[in-house]
Amino acid sequence: MNSVTLQRIVSIAKREWKRIISRRLYIFTMIVIPLFSLFFFLSLMNEGLPKEVPTAVVDADNSALSRRLSRQLDAFKQTDIVVHAKDFSEARKLMQQGKVYGIYYIPENFERDVLSFRQPHVSFYTSNSYIVAGSMLFRDMKTLSVLGSAAVGRELRLAKGETMEQAMIDLQPIVIDTHPLGNPQVNYAIYLCNVLLPGLLSVVIVMLTVYVLGSEVKEQRSREVLSMAGNDMFVLLTGKLLPYTLTFMLMATFYDVVLYRFMGFPCQSGLANMLLISYLFVMVSQALGVFLYAVAPIMSISLSFSAFITMLSFSISGFTFPVGEMPGWLQVCSNLFPLRHYFLLYANNGLNGYPFQYVWPSYVALLIFLALPIIMSFRLRNVYMNSVYKA
Repeated sequence: MNSVTLQRIVSIAKREWKRIISRRLYIFTMIVIPLFSLFFFLSLMNEGLPKEVPTAVVDADNSALSRRLSRQLDAFKQTDIVVHAKDFSEARKLMQQGKVYGIYYIPENFERDVLSFRQPHVSFYTSNSYIVAGSMLFRDMKTLSVLGSAAVGRELRLAKGETMEQAMIDLQPIVIDTHPLGNPQVNYAIYLCNVLLPGLLSVVIVMLTVYVLGSEVKEQRSREVLSMAGNDMFVLLTGKLLPYTLTFMLMATFYDVVLYRFMGFPCQSGLANMLLISYLFVMVSQALGVFLYAVAPIMSISLSFSAFITMLSFSISGFTFPVGEMPGWLQVCSNLFPLRHYFLLYANNGLNGYPFQYVWPSYVALLIFLALPIIMSFRLRNVYMNSVYKA
């Protein structure tokens, strides 16, 4: 890189810094939103798991056995029975109003059916509008129902003269001893924050990159900045995006230091390696923003398209639903999203500590994403030279 090229990059970067300082929107987007996201999600999940989730119980039997079942459900850490509804309609209205997230329904004649060796049916309903809370309640209610059924079965076998050992062998022939690797506390903050926060930062980076590139055309200054770059798109993109790259790298550094130093989240590969992955992910997100704007150089369309792509990446990257359980074509498509490869690097390298020879394909994939601006540079230069702004 000769001195003229370097001088042009510095000139464009200084011009961009002046634009950033003169507009509160940039400061809010680059600093306030990432910091708010960090502290919001860490405070939301400060105990690792949602606890005391409001729940309604409909006890149509109102017997000693049904009341004991309700007390046992209330004893679970994730469940807090706040309402004993008189009927299901009342409980359903509370769920629709968002006051409870689950309903546990005990039918009439529950105790009589149990004592008469019949099979009573207990029903439970959870709201999946709130995925985490609904999943926690569903697990607690299902666990209680299974344990209650096993307790009844055990008492029946003991009454028939079986020993406790014989009864337990019939009820639970295989005992499961679970040892979660990397996250033995089963802390949801570790599972979610380490990918959710970089994913949200990526959303901001992609959309801001699209806006920054489109604003030059909107303000009819695209030819001016292209002239400053000597009609070289590499110089233009490097100088224009450099202030944002440095700022977002600073935010990524703050994220990693807070998560792995102050919060003590597991990081088997070391902080320096995670910082390298985070910096690479920041640049990849910018490259994706450049690509999306070049594909659809009308700002309103490219912003909408980038929002769709980045939000879709949360669902298809694999940290909320396993990619291996998706249809085959979705498994292939998941590799087209940078967040998928960041997730694999964190899970395999950061969380589990796999050596480089097992994770290098994800590094290569992110480096390939960095080539997107090069592929679209000719089209983007034509946009800057010839386009007229369209809202």
